[in-house]
Amino acid sequence: MNEERLLQVLLSPHISEKTTTAADSLNQHTFRVTTDATKIEIKQAVEKLFNVKVAKVQVVNVKGKSKRFGQRLGKRSDWRKAYVALEAGQDIEFAGAN
Repeated sequence: MNEERLLQVLLSPHISEKTTTAADSLNQHTFRVTTDATKIEIKQAVEKLFNVKVAKVQVVNVKGKSKRFGQRLGKRSDWRKAYVALEAGQDIEFAGAN
């Protein structure tokens, strides 16, 4: 797999109350990824960037919300979310420990 492509697949970690509980109980982390990313690319990118072993990847296409701006209708962009389950004993730390 092209190393340059792997560095562009993950856009950012997606942190919410739901994903924080999943990280604690299921050892599962959530990332915002490019819309054309495959499960294999996501797995390889996480393993390369964080030096962990990935057990499973699940991908969700999130539809953008329709919004009104005065009299005009608008729509937010669609995006893609990846749930990455790590193998037992592996962990990713996003916040730096002081």
